[in-house]
Amino acid sequence: MNPIPRHCLIPVLSLALLACSANPPKAPAVADGTRATLAILETTDIHSNVLSYDYYKLAEDTSLGFERMATLIAEARRQYPDSLLFDAGDTIQGTALADWQARGKELACDQELAMYKAMDVLGYDGGTIGNHEFNYGLPFLSQVTDQPMAIDGVAKRRCKGPDFPLVLANVFNAADGLPLYPPTALLERTLTALDPTGQRIKVPIRIGIIGFTPPPILLWDHNNLDGKVTTMGVVEASRRYAPALRTAGADIIVAMSHGGIDTRPYTENMENAGWHLAREPDIDVLLLGHSHQAFPDPGNAKSRYNDLPEVDNTRGFIHGKPAVMGNMWGKSLGLVELGLVRSDGQWRIDAERSHAEVRNIRDKDGTTVAADPAIAAAVKAEHEATIAYVSAAIGASDFPMTTYFTAIGDVSAIQPLNTAQRAYVQRYIAENMPELKDIPVLSAAAPFKAGFGGATDFTDIAAGPLAIRNAADLYLYPNTLSAVKLNGIELKAWLEKSAAYFNRIDPQQSDAQELVNRKTPSYNFDVIQGGIRYAIDLGKPVGERIVDLRHDGQLIQPQQVFIVATNNYRASGGGDFPGTGNAHVLFNSPDMNRQILIDWVRQQHRLRLEADASDHPWRFVPLRTRGPIVFRSASGKLDLARATGITGVLETRVDGDGMSTYTIDISKSR
Repeated sequence: MNPIPRHCLIPVLSLALLACSANPPKAPAVADGTRATLAILETTDIHSNVLSYDYYKLAEDTSLGFERMATLIAEARRQYPDSLLFDAGDTIQGTALADWQARGKELACDQELAMYKAMDVLGYDGGTIGNHEFNYGLPFLSQVTDQPMAIDGVAKRRCKGPDFPLVLANVFNAADGLPLYPPTALLERTLTALDPTGQRIKVPIRIGIIGFTPPPILLWDHNNLDGKVTTMGVVEASRRYAPALRTAGADIIVAMSHGGIDTRPYTENMENAGWHLAREPDIDVLLLGHSHQAFPDPGNAKSRYNDLPEVDNTRGFIHGKPAVMGNMWGKSLGLVELGLVRSDGQWRIDAERSHAEVRNIRDKDGTTVAADPAIAAAVKAEHEATIAYVSAAIGASDFPMTTYFTAIGDVSAIQPLNTAQRAYVQRYIAENMPELKDIPVLSAAAPFKAGFGGATDFTDIAAGPLAIRNAADLYLYPNTLSAVKLNGIELKAWLEKSAAYFNRIDPQQSDAQELVNRKTPSYNFDVIQGGIRYAIDLGKPVGERIVDLRHDGQLIQPQQVFIVATNNYRASGGGDFPGTGNAHVLFNSPDMNRQILIDWVRQQHRLRLEADASDHPWRFVPLRTRGPIVFRSASGKLDLARATGITGVLETRVDGDGMSTYTIDISKSR
């Protein structure tokens, strides 16, 4: 299929339409009954995993990587000669490579981002902007996407961006109300089809694309976006811009929506609005993301999409519209096969000949597809520079820092961060807010890598020398530090929200019960430290679990005041934690949490287990159960739990995928 000319974008700044020309050429007549097949290929949530490489371990990781997904794309293109390739966002952030290009070394205006260089090797047809694209700020985003923005602090210049159009319909410049990116684009392509007589012919088709990002970016990236941009709900933005695409002659409209599938009542600020977007008449195909979960996911009895109304988790339809979500980190490719038929002078989707599927780079037997060598060649210089950057020494530790057993109380990978954050806030208050010096300062941190992505998705830092890569492994995201002020009621409610990470346990049940609620991401399991002690009662429902909450040995009083060090995402309301939001924010620091950790380690020189990883702030209320309580973690790690003082845990079954099932006895006090 022919690539789109850059001049053929449709910005659609109002309901008026800007087409490729004042009078676009009329498409030649195509007989009714003509049939064709078009494949829509989707990548999403790549998070700058260009290569199958773990910069935190300085080792190959064949379970992920754009370079391997590129092989799947090549295979799909051979199977479907008529295809288009799109990206649904969260593309340029997520690895040390991305951080090095955004923060470690200033990227020249004429230098293309490594992630986009790799994508241009494959020739994408379009993409959209995810929420994590905003993490590095608007000046950086404007530069690397070649999208000038009339916003204070953003240079008004043209730089090297990707060679494909980026569209975004629901984010606007706060100053003039204009879209930050072109909301839509119209792609003109040619298909090979069969006419009603069975003769093979070439026919034209116009594919409209429209993009969306989660409206809560205003909360999650408050520091970068406050007062600079506004957002609109995904459904409202679709109704504003998609009809104009149809008017311009779009035969098929593809929505790249960086959001998942949520069947709860729609709100304009909804994070995962794909189910509602599918009901819009001008949307024909949905490419989804953000949730880091494959859709469709047939054969998975535990898939959250199995029993949703108007959702076909086998063939990939939502409200009768083909939809796909291709997982994360370059692990899989989303594919929608569209059977097209000409009817009443228009191309229509034949649902019986259409389906969606997710193709993984790793087979069930553990083998992975080969990497496309062209990708590594394209980013060789950036890859080598990143390795040098993350290898710079910052200190040492006499204990391993891991997240294998965070769910049962290991704080080895959490306490160093909490200590660093707390020291920063205490110093800031002493220097800038001395009137608050007597208020206790606490710190909240969560395990970002706790096995969601499999056996390699854990923080695992060996005892010994520490480098920048280790700090990046402890703190994955380029968040900045913030502090909030709250009372005892709100502090308890914060911990109640965090305790939703666990399932409610029935003591009378004889079957095994899962400890961890897999629907709650580990980054919402905040552990608060700083003289805090509390217990979690798993026999109680969510919201009623935190008991014996104390500070420095004394029961915390409802109106007792505390300051909590956290990150800008949490402080601004990310995760909907009580005690957060603008009314609670005491100050926002320009310094990244990760850099604060690095500076603290450098000051300490050497971390020690007793001083830096033995503060266990929480425990389970003793609960005797008839059946076992189980959780999953990487295989063969039991000694790490025992080394940190955790008892009552056993490895009971090796599951064969690098993971094992463990049991935990919570019948006794720790």
